[in-house]
Amino acid sequence: MTRSATLRPASSVRTLVAALALGLAAPLAFAAQPAPAAAAPQAQAQADIVDTAVAAGQFKTLAAALTAAGLVDTLKGAGPFTVFAPTDAAFAALPAGTVEDLLKPENKDQLVAILTYHVVPGRYPAARVVTLDEATTVQGDAVDIAATGGAVTVGGANVVSADVQASNGVIHVIDKVLIPGS
Repeated sequence: MTRSATLRPASSVRTLVAALALGLAAPLAFAAQPAPAAAAPQAQAQADIVDTAVAAGQFKTLAAALTAAGLVDTLKGAGPFTVFAPTDAAFAALPAGTVEDLLKPENKDQLVAILTYHVVPGRYPAARVVTLDEATTVQGDAVDIAATGGAVTVGGANVVSADVQASNGVIHVIDKVLIPGS
């Protein structure tokens, strides 16, 4: 696999996408979540992926990991990027001590590999993600994508909120930390 995005349509998903487009299927759980009433849509559109994630309040561990890995400036860059962002609860579900070990300077290469496995080059909104069966990550490996029964999984993680827009890409919130090769 190359480092560029390699995306293949999932033929089994095409029918679901067509049905959704025609309004014949129930709404996907993966559908975009509405912005909170107090949020200013224009302010959200101006924030990059990092600032958008930090403002959400449920990605403190991810933000700390991005800082430790030296990836903040990259994800504040022009992009576009699609980030499958694990919540603080997803990091907390890892075995005890895992996050602390990954944040140590001597484990930076491993942390970078894990974090870049959550990023796909390009902007892939939910409507496009559900047509894929895999995507090649910035880390270089492909991550499996499945859309069945109104739910979407990425590398075995459930997408719990989709299409969080940022100025340089899109965030899809997931409930599990993705580990390359597992």
